[in-house]
Amino acid sequence: MSEPLLTPESNSASTNASTVANGAPDATATDRNAKARQLLGMKGAQPGETSIWKIRLQLMKPITWIPLIWGVVCGAASSGHFTWTIENVLIAAACMLLSGPLMTGYTQTLNDFYDREIDAINEPYRPIPSGAISVPQVVAQVLILLGAGIALAYGLDVWAGHEFPTITTIAIGGAFLAYIYSAPPLKLKQNGWLGNYALGASYIALPWWTGHALFGDLNWTIVLLTLFYSLAGLGIAVVNDFKSVEGDQQLGLKSLPVMFGITTAAWICVLMIDVFQSGIAAYLMGIGQNLYAVLLILLIIPQITFQDMYFLRDPLKNDVKYQASAQPFLVLGMLVAALALGHAGI
Repeated sequence: MSEPLLTPESNSASTNASTVANGAPDATATDRNAKARQLLGMKGAQPGETSIWKIRLQLMKPITWIPLIWGVVCGAASSGHFTWTIENVLIAAACMLLSGPLMTGYTQTLNDFYDREIDAINEPYRPIPSGAISVPQVVAQVLILLGAGIALAYGLDVWAGHEFPTITTIAIGGAFLAYIYSAPPLKLKQNGWLGNYALGASYIALPWWTGHALFGDLNWTIVLLTLFYSLAGLGIAVVNDFKSVEGDQQLGLKSLPVMFGITTAAWICVLMIDVFQSGIAAYLMGIGQNLYAVLLILLIIPQITFQDMYFLRDPLKNDVKYQASAQPFLVLGMLVAALALGHAGI
């Protein structure tokens, strides 16, 4: 809000009243926005939440569930066997519950537990460093989410009639990957390349495999293609590192912005996203899915535009704005690729 113009003393009371009146909605809107961001687990939240269930939800970072849920959709599409029956829709929703709230909630809670020292520097309003929730409560939440996730995964294997528990194996493997990503001694997130690729694969490959295995037969072609696609996810994961540069430097974490500097890391990030998506488009052309390949390329173009408009100009200031504007094109591109693979019978 701009400062009020200087006025004669006789008008000061009315000016101040107008300023307060005009400012009140902005303050209220800001407060609502901060509370919403806090509940979703986003950057920019504020301390003060007292409801233990809202605090638990904040730990699970609901905003991060969306890519995993979308990955299940892509896997179902690439299987080529999903049909719009009530049973299939309900089973797909159960699979989304597995990949999103349960396994991603487990991962995010575990990550906050092991990141409580760095969060005290970068995001002191987070539930653990702020003291809003105790460590035993956090540990209990991790174990409950993990147990529920593995149980649901086994139930989905039973529904699909798998002789080998493919979905349960993916869930256990993902849980282990989340542990070594966050916890010492490996703590993959200390390495900018390994940590971000593990994160990218967790957001793209793992839920994709789960959705594909639920409605079709998971094969090595799908596994390798999604691992390749996850290299684009590595670039997306790097975007999240820019908000934590100060804390990473203090604690010796070798994120890409720390290792290469802000500008170089930003270029590495966008090149990873664009080049590997383009590689998937080239593969689609190679298997005769030209229409889908062209659609994927058309979705890459606005990503490049937003990269130039926001991210490359100021990664520290515009990381969230860039993600909000460009990531929808990335996730739509994933679905286009999945539909192409399902159409081709890969």
